[in-house]
Amino acid sequence: MMTVKAKKHLGQHFLKDESVAKNIADTLNLAGYENVLEIGPGMGVLTKYLLEKPITTYVVEIDTESVDYLNENYPKLKDKIIAKDFLKYNINEIFEGKQFAIIGNFPYNISTQIVFRTLEYRSQIPEFSGMFQKEVAERICSKKGSKVYGILSVLAQAFYDAEYLFTVDENVFNPPPKVKSGVLRLRRKENYELPCSEKLLFTVVKTAFQQRRKTMRNSLKTLNLSDNLREDTIFDLRPEQLSVEQFIELTQKIEANAI
Repeated sequence: MMTVKAKKHLGQHFLKDESVAKNIADTLNLAGYENVLEIGPGMGVLTKYLLEKPITTYVVEIDTESVDYLNENYPKLKDKIIAKDFLKYNINEIFEGKQFAIIGNFPYNISTQIVFRTLEYRSQIPEFSGMFQKEVAERICSKKGSKVYGILSVLAQAFYDAEYLFTVDENVFNPPPKVKSGVLRLRRKENYELPCSEKLLFTVVKTAFQQRRKTMRNSLKTLNLSDNLREDTIFDLRPEQLSVEQFIELTQKIEANAI
């Protein structure tokens, strides 16, 4: 029986605990979509539990050795293995605009990029769950006022309700990572269309958090805001004191002000 060697440059840590794999598979509620895409299945420890569910499972895997292993051991995945880099692949070659969920024990070196890519496809992704480095999972789910609240928290929560589900010990992986892991779930908000420019919101949030110790008045200097707008009391706050809704309101004000 062939096994796959974990590759450091791909950030691979293979989960070997069946109950954890089953628990991750069970985080999906399977409502509103017929397909699920697993990112980085490795040797299929999570995949096998997805294949038991009343849903069509696709996997995307960049590691050719893992692809060979999956082809050999999971006949049900025939024609459902995408041997590509999820971050560069146009997923609609497979899904053609249909709704799908994302799940995975994500490679930690690209996990935040996976979230940003999901946000780009949010009109098609009602649900997303998976395993991250614990502090990244906590950051995505954190609320204003928290030390770890930042760009990822605001942008993910502008479109999704984020929930930290459970922590996973490092010893259930081969090789064990140096950090604990955390599983989270994102469920798309019913109204995930923004009442402001998405591009401007991303700019405001990123610019603000690049200087998170400063007040918004100082951190957003580069946006050339009018003196009138800069008098708004929201600019007295530091970025981590603003809720997601306040960031959206602020973006609306900046838009209105620019006209």
